[in-house]
Parts: sequence; structure tokens; C-alpha cells
Amino acid sequence: MLLFHRISLFSCLAGRYQLRRLLGKRHRGTLVLRTSVCAAHLHHGSFAASAMEEVLKRTVVPLPAYEIQHKSPLVPESNCMEFINFYRSLETPQKVPFLEKLSQEFGVDHQAVAELALKLVDSPKRDAATVLQAEDRLRYCLTPRYQALFGHISRVEGGIKFLLDLRGDVIEALDAKTTESPHIQGLNSILKSMILEWFSVGLLKLERITWKSPCELLQKISQYERFYPVRNWTDIKHRVGPYRRCYAFTNGAMPGEPLLFLHVALTEEIPDNIQTIFGERNSQEITEDETKIKAAIFYSISSAHVGLPGEELGYYLIKRAVRELQSEFPSLDQFSSLSPVLGFTVWLLGLLNQQRNDGRGRKILMDSEWREIERLVGSPAPERLHNLLSTNEWVRSEELMDILKPILMRLCGWYVHGEKLRSYALDGAANFHLQNGATIWRLNWKADMSPRGISASCGMMVNYRYFLPDTGANSAKYFRSKVIEASEQILNLVSQFQQNSKL
Repeated sequence: MLLFHRISLFSCLAGRYQLRRLLGKRHRGTLVLRTSVCAAHLHHGSFAASAMEEVLKRTVVPLPAYEIQHKSPLVPESNCMEFINFYRSLETPQKVPFLEKLSQEFGVDHQAVAELALKLVDSPKRDAATVLQAEDRLRYCLTPRYQALFGHISRVEGGIKFLLDLRGDVIEALDAKTTESPHIQGLNSILKSMILEWFSVGLLKLERITWKSPCELLQKISQYERFYPVRNWTDIKHRVGPYRRCYAFTNGAMPGEPLLFLHVALTEEIPDNIQTIFGERNSQEITEDETKIKAAIFYSISSAHVGLPGEELGYYLIKRAVRELQSEFPSLDQFSSLSPVLGFTVWLLGLLNQQRNDGRGRKILMDSEWREIERLVGSPAPERLHNLLSTNEWVRSEELMDILKPILMRLCGWYVHGEKLRSYALDGAANFHLQNGATIWRLNWKADMSPRGISASCGMMVNYRYFLPDTGANSAKYFRSKVIEASEQILNLVSQFQQNSKL
């Protein structure tokens, strides 16, 4: 055992070919052991860089020369499996350095790109064929070395799922700011474009999830639900039962795995609170009365994988779901979301912090409103209000809720309509539905009085209404001119904010 351990350690440091000579032959079991031992040595700083370097040198092969790119041999499947096994054996803190090394040292050959770019600058003086070939050479040279490996990994069993998880790790590292490497940003972009190609809408299958669907699929729908955790089997049975629809995108490359799924409630009118949707229906009502189905409400859309570009695919999931619903209920013509405002409370608490720390700072309430709040909660009002909102204690006082209702409504109306990130809506749900061509239709008070709903958005939710004949034009205006379609209620709240608050 000790001898074999030493041989495996030597393979980490000396490489694949020395191991072949020592053992005479190589098989997958040896490969798994080798990568596991290499990863184990990452716990020792002196081995970390060398172990990563060794694995990457073996698995990420150089790009073939331009002239023989279509004649070069395929990357062995063993390279793919070695890369997968080694990466999976890493602990979370070890993955970021590995990805940084992969993206920086095994990416694009920047010197070759610069040389080809200079040649391309001179090429307009020549004939069109020369220009086109120079462009094609440059395009090929801009391919990162790791991209070819990813392409081969996607063809092995479980490879696409691995790459989705890998991109999920990249996104989490970027969000947590555990890396600021521009090369990691580039790696993320490459993975995103490859994943979108693999999961092209034409390759996705729309499935309706029902209580008769495979148990494993129902379990995954429950596990991946993002907004409203599934409590038990009775709960999931209700969500896929009468007056409910659940649609999922699946792909043959990942059988039995929902990629993106949408929950829909079929109602008589557009609801103004989530409690209505999750309220228990009459247990005797096991068949649907079509005369009661006048509106379709999209109340939850979730991606099963962090690495999946959910926003791009979410539009098509809603579009396909609408088509299915119209086919099933030809008279159905009201389509709306009932969406949380997940970032509102954090945004508001940030403003209150500024008000609390600098009295001359952002004046978000009128003086008369501050006095009224101070009368109930004491002084200093900004600090007291900040504490009440951050602990959800404000909902215990009906009088305080009545005072805060018009204030919070106008602030939230402004938040979903007026707060911007690169000229688009700051709120994620607003940006998603506006991109799809929806209208900000109604802001609802006491729409989600669960602890999570109160913490996230002071209990408010928004209906984003899909007027189907207008969605195409609305989407185009939003993308091109940043124009947001909104109802009179929303525009009135925005106007009140502009009159009474100073940001």
C-alpha cells in the first residue's frame, strides 16, 4: 500500500507517461486514484500549484495549427475524465485558484492574437480572399485552449451536467467576490455561450409536470423551487393538481433532470396576494370548471442549475407555456405574474442608513411623515424605523402599518420603475418581465405576509401583466430605448415619490 501510494504521488509530480512506464498499463481506476491523490496534496501549499499545473498540462492540449485544425486527433476521453475527477475532488476554496490558473494560463494566446491583428490591419490593401482568410485565422486564434476541452467534456456521459455545475461555481465565486480575475469573467462568458448553444430552445422539450410524473422528477421540482419552499408531498400535489400547471424544459443530454420550470395558477381573476394561490382548495374539487379559469398567473419560475442562463431561456418557457394554455383554454386571455420584489427592503434600509448617518442626506420621507412615525415609535425616527423594518416588528402594529402603507407603496413603486442598473430596471423580476414585454401593472399591499415576504419586500408583490399583442413592441422599446410600460397606478406612485422624496 505504501509503495502504491508513492507511485501515485510520483504520478502527480512526474506525469502520465512516467506512470505508464511504472505500471505497464493505465486504466480508469488508476486515473481516479491519481487525481484523488493529487487533490489530497493540495492541502499542502508546496504541492498546490504543481499539482494543478500537472493536471492542466495533461488535459488541456494546445490548439492545433490553423491549417490542420480539422485533421487533428480528438482529445482522448481519458483527458476529460481526469479533468472532471480532479476538479470534483477539490474542496470549495481550492476551486477558485484552479479556475484562475485554467482561465489565465490555458486560455487565448494573446501574443499570437496581437500578431494576427496587425496583419489584418494591413490586409484591406489586398484582395477579399486574403482579408477573409486573415479574419478566419484571427477568429480561430481567439479560441481559448480550454474551450476545446469543454467541447470534448460535453460529449462524455454526465459532461454537460459537470459543465453546468462548473459555471455555477464560477458565478458564485464572482458574486461572492472571491475572485476579480478578468480571465474568470472571460471563462464565464465562454461557458455561457456554449451552454446556450447546447440548450438551444429548439433542442428543449416542454413537459407538463403532474402528480403522475416520475417521483424523481417531482422530487427535483420540489428541491429546486426557488421562491416558495415545498413543505411536503401534499404541497407539491396541490401545486401540480387542479387549477395549477407546472411546465418544465428538459433536454435529452440530461434525462430526468428539469432545467427550468414554471408554476402557473389558473384563477377567475388576477390575484393581489400569494396567500390566495397557496390557500387550500375544496378537497372534493378534483376536476376543473373551465368557466372559473379566466386568468393564468405565473407565480414562480426557477432554474434547477445556477450555471444555466435562466433569463434567456425563461422568456421562451413562458412563451411556450402561454401557447400550451391557449391551446387547452381557447378563451383564456389574461396572463400575469405575481412576483416578489426581493431587493426592496435591502434598498430601503440602505437609504435609511444614509438618512440616519447624515441628516442632510437622502430625504426619502416628508417632515410630516417623520413626525407621525416618531409619535408612534419614538426618536430618532430613522433609526427606529430601520430597526423595525430589519426585524419585521413593524407588522405587529396596525396603526404603524396604516401610516407606512402610502409611504412604502410609493417607495416600492419607484424602486421597480425608477431605480436603474445600466439604464435598465434594478429589480431582477422587473427586468426579467420587462425584457419579455410585460407591463408593470399593479403593486399589491400585504401580498406576501410570510416572514420571507415581509423581510424581502415589506410584504408587497407586483403583477407584471402580459398583454400578448403588445409584448413584442414593449420588449423592443425596453431593450432599445429603456422605455418601461406601466399602468396608471404605478405612474401615480412614481409621481408621488418624485414630489415627496429627494434622491
